[in-house]
Formats: sequence, structure tokens, C-alpha cells
Amino acid sequence: MYDFFRENFTRIIKTLIFLFLEVLIFFIITQTIGGINLPDFTTALIVISLLSIINAVLWPVLSYISLKFIVFTLGFGTFLLDGIILYVISIIFPAFSIEGISLFSIPLLLGLINSIISLIMDIDEDSTYYRYVLRRQIQPNKNIDKEGFIFLEIDGLAYDVLIEALNNGSMPYLKRFLDDGSHKLTKWQTDLSSQTSSSQAGILHGNNSNIPAFRWVEKENDNKIVSSNTLSDAISIERRISDGDGLLSNVGASRSNLFSGDAEDCLLTYSKLTKLSDFYTKTWYYLYSSPYIITRILVLFMADMFLELLSRVEHTVRDIRPRIKRGFYYFVSRSGANIVMREATTYTLIGDVYAGRFNTMYATYMGYDEIAHHSGIRDKDSFHALRQVDTQIKRVHRAVLDSKRKYNIIVLSDHGQSNGPTFKQKYGVSLNDLVSSYLPDNITIHSILYSNQDHFGENFTIRPIARENREKLQEKISHAREIFGNAKENASNKKIVKEIKEKRDYIKEKDPILDRLQKLSDKYDIGVDLVSEELVKDETPQTIVLASGNLGLIYFTDWPGRLTYEQMEDAFPGLINGLANHEGIGFVMVKSEILGTMVLSDNDVYYLDDDKIVGSNFLEKYGEHVVDHLKRTDNFDHVPDILVNSEYDSSNGEVYAFEELIGSHGGIGGTQQEPFILYPSWWVLDEEIVGAENVHKFFKKELLKCWDDD
Repeated sequence: MYDFFRENFTRIIKTLIFLFLEVLIFFIITQTIGGINLPDFTTALIVISLLSIINAVLWPVLSYISLKFIVFTLGFGTFLLDGIILYVISIIFPAFSIEGISLFSIPLLLGLINSIISLIMDIDEDSTYYRYVLRRQIQPNKNIDKEGFIFLEIDGLAYDVLIEALNNGSMPYLKRFLDDGSHKLTKWQTDLSSQTSSSQAGILHGNNSNIPAFRWVEKENDNKIVSSNTLSDAISIERRISDGDGLLSNVGASRSNLFSGDAEDCLLTYSKLTKLSDFYTKTWYYLYSSPYIITRILVLFMADMFLELLSRVEHTVRDIRPRIKRGFYYFVSRSGANIVMREATTYTLIGDVYAGRFNTMYATYMGYDEIAHHSGIRDKDSFHALRQVDTQIKRVHRAVLDSKRKYNIIVLSDHGQSNGPTFKQKYGVSLNDLVSSYLPDNITIHSILYSNQDHFGENFTIRPIARENREKLQEKISHAREIFGNAKENASNKKIVKEIKEKRDYIKEKDPILDRLQKLSDKYDIGVDLVSEELVKDETPQTIVLASGNLGLIYFTDWPGRLTYEQMEDAFPGLINGLANHEGIGFVMVKSEILGTMVLSDNDVYYLDDDKIVGSNFLEKYGEHVVDHLKRTDNFDHVPDILVNSEYDSSNGEVYAFEELIGSHGGIGGTQQEPFILYPSWWVLDEEIVGAENVHKFFKKELLKCWDDD
């Protein structure tokens, strides 16, 4: 007994001070409100002590029995249950009484007081409640001798920013993993689509093909705009990419992810929320097994909203730039990602660790990504978010050290972010307006260029093409393709394509495209008579302009299939060259019937099919793998008619997002393509990892090697 008090002296003193302050504050406040009667401080002390003892003994069982009720009341049902306990205490102890709405409001008040004092006194709730109460309720899995793996993803954190965070003290616990030699750190390179849906599809399922951006258009599907964070679309995407053998397929758990990795247990995983009942899982028990967790989250939520307010004031007073407007909704979305999702993820992971049931777990922390989008990737607020994530890693790791099963922790990011003013701030025009300036006045444009809310749902609809118009269009397009096909074949036979590419006359002339083709035919005696029939439809076409960070996608949806350079030049002369020559556009990619896929920038051309550059190598600054990325995307089913990437200033690492975001990702250029992996030092990595699918292969190889050894 003496040894127990000696080892836990500080904790005992803290607990006594905590109890005194909790009772004192509660007693003072309840003297001014109705519905509850506490005649003196002693009565308040007895009531709160009884409630604490009952919660410690009975709450884990009570919350388990009533879990569905608590989950579908979003945790607020815990206050009603605690109100019932207080009512029972009032029957046993007549000096105290409670009635009416106080059965809900008093437990809420008590929880808020409890949480605020805990945070101020820095009481480690995990070590007190989980270690001494909840752990006794969880029966460890029988397979505790098998090593497990926990993947903790920090959404949007670039390798370079991580290094800064490690060096400036923002992530001290993560730094310990490197300092003690238990882990190694490497960077990897994303695909062209440097955003969550592409990266998580590759990491978790080993397949991210045909995901050209965060949003894209499927022309053959009635011009449906697919958005990765729309529930129905996330479900559909996972069905396409999953083969049942994902990263988490061997008794795995998915927590707060976009895709499941074929895990058998999912919580807050978008692709698995097919119906309301999917929101419920017994894993919620780990979150709600303490009556005061929901109030802790409420306190942290309000505090984070206050920090956002302070951030806005500071950015305005100090005139920090680049800066964007952050509306009222952002208060909620920021705190939702940075607090609610974070706390839910950590508490459930801790419960998972103590249970020891899962071989693999993968969880995403979204707070940094959300804040960096709006405040900047190196803003004080962003580093503060990383300090909070570091605390979550500490909490999870401490649970691992205290549990009966050995778990290895891997920390990674799915992509980075690149900083810079928005395209509109930098050049005074949005991508939508720039495209519109090169189109006839009667062209209809539908654009989605607003803030890329990676973590919350959205829905879009677009009018489909009428069936009769579709058939008419298909007939015209087929005729056009036949003409272009003949021209290409004959030109190739006469070996003049090389000369056309060298001179660049074909793509730089301002004559109508049919006149250019006729000139080629006459000059080189190709023998193709080009009819004067229009190659495009007469009705007003609909244009969709989408943005994914500094990546733009332009679709002309009244034509089925991917439009060729020649067809677009016939319909909208000057559009492609206008975009390619704009100072804020790094390059555009289009497909020519005659010359193959072309990447254009100013007066320079990269012929992708035969790796030929005419002019300067404008792609060089985007990295050594940029051509491979472009070729891969060029073969996707839903590649846009025109793919646009903003200019990249390699001197300061800036890109210019087409969305109103100052920290952005989705295209190429800068640190958005350079995430990181912090992995166990005994894993073997001999080569650079390029592409999310290769991250999956690396992880799978090491997991299987470990389990095969077992």
C-alpha cells in the first residue's frame, strides 16, 4: 500500500485538487439555477463523489447496453443517462433533489466543468480512465502473439513541412521515433492527381487508375460529375478499385478514411456508409465508454473555433498574405475535422489497441490539411494542428505500450500541399472566366471552383444530352474521326508528321482547323478532301470546368467521348492556344488526331506519344517523373478534353490554385507531390517510391513478410 501511494503521489494529489475544484465550481453555479437543490458544499461533495464512483463501476456496462441510443443521439444521450443516475442518487440521499430539464442540463454542466478542469490541469484522461477502468472491461483478443500494425495518416502533410515541424518542436513525440532509432523516414511521390481519393485508393487498395482528379466528369454516364467525397460516389469508386485484397483485408479496421482498404470493421469510413445503419458499429463503445468524453469534445470544439477567430484577427491585423476569406461555415468544418474527427479517431484506436482484435488499423487525421488549405501550409495555426496530432500519436503509442499485444506504428501522409496565392488573386481572373473569354457568348459553362472540402459531402447534377441529340452527335463525330484518321494515316505514310511537329505550324496557325488540314493535304499531297460540313453540333454546348487544387479539368459535355484538339479548334478557335499562352498556366494537355497527345506551354510543345520536345523543356521543373504521370493520366477513361495545370514558381515553391485555397493539392508542382512515410527501422526500402500503388506494394510486402515469419 505504501509503495502504491509513493508511486502515485502526484496523481493522487492532482485528483484531490481536481475533485475539490469540480465540487466548488459546481456548487457555486447550481446555487443560481433552478431544478436542483444542493443545500451545502458537503452535500455537493457527496453527490459528485457518488456519481464518480457509480460511473467508474457501472458506466462501461451502462454505455454498452445503451450504445445505439448514445450513438444516434450523437453522444448527447450520455447526459440523460447520467441524469437518471443523479435522480437515483436523489432518492437514496434525500438532502439532494433534481427534476425537470435539469436531468439533462446538470450532467451537461458537470461534464463541461470536469472537462475544462481536466484540460487546464493537464490530467491525462487516457491513463486514468482507460488504464484503470475501461481496460478491465475489454477482453483481449486470443491472437495477441501476432504482431499488429497501426497506420496513422496525417492528411496533407508534406515531407519538407514535417522536417520543419520536427526541428521547431511542433512534433516532439514523433521525433522520438527517429531519435531512438526505432523508425526511419522517407519521402515518396504522388501520382499526377495529388489528392486524397487518388492516394488512398492506391495506398489502401493498390489501385487508383481512372481517378484523374478529386472530381471528374463521366460523359458516358449522362455527364455525371463524380465527386470523391459524395457518399454515393465514394461507394461507387471503392467498388471499382477493390479486389477484396486491400491493405486491411486481413482482419483490419478502417477509422476516419475515405476508402476502407477492405477492412472488416469500419467507422467513419465514407465508402462504407451505404445507409444510416452503417453509421453504427460497436466500436463507438470506445468513444462513449466515459460519460465525459462528449463534453471534452464540446470544450475542445469551442476552443478551436475561438482559435480560428484569433487566427482571422491576426491575419488581418498583420496583413498576412496570401489570405482568403473564411466564411462562417468554415468555423464548423475546421473544428469538425480538427477536433471531432480527431478525438473520435484516437479514442476508438485506443480501444482497438486494448482489445487487440485487429491485425491492421488505418486512421486519418484531417485537421492539418483543413487548416493549411485556409491559413497556409506553414502558418502558426497549421503547426499548432500538428502539435495536436503529435499528441494523438503519443496517446495511441502509450496505449500500445500498455496493451498486451505488440503493435507497430507507421505514420504517413497521402499527399502534401503547395502554398501560394490563388489563381484569381494572382492574375485577377478565375479559370472559369479565362475559359469563358475564349468561348462564344452563348456557351453555357458550369464550374466548380470553390474550396475543395475534402472531408465533407457534396452533390452535383448536370443535365444529360437528349438521346436523339446524342445519336446525331455521334454520327457527326464518327464522320469527323474518319476524316482525321485518313489524314493521319496518309500523312504518316508520306513521313511528313515529323516536319509538321518541327515547324509547329499546324498548332500555331490561327486559321480555322479545317483550313489548316486542307493546307496540309494540298502541301503534302495527302489526298484527303475535307468537306465543309461542320464537325460540331449547332446547339449551344455545355462546358464544365472543375478544379482540384492547381489542376483544372475542362469538359465539353455535349460531345460524347474525349474531344480532339482538331474538334475543339473547329468549335472554339483560339481557346487552347489562349490557355497555353496565359502566364498563369504552366501547361495544357490535349489529344490530337494527327499528332497524338500534346502538352503545350506558350510556344513550346511536348509530343507525349514519342517523347519529343519542340522548344524548351517546360516540364523539367515539375520533376523527373512528370512525363510518366502525364502519360498515365492520358490513358484514363475520364481524362478531360483539356487538362490544365497552373504555373509553378520553382524559386519559391508556389502554385496558384484554381480553387480559393492558399494551401492546395491536386495537380503537380512543389511540395504537394512529396508526402512522407515514417516506418519501422527493420523494414527494407531500397528504392524511391513513386505513386500510391507502390506505397501499397511496399506496405503489403512488409506485412506479409512479418506474418509469414510468425
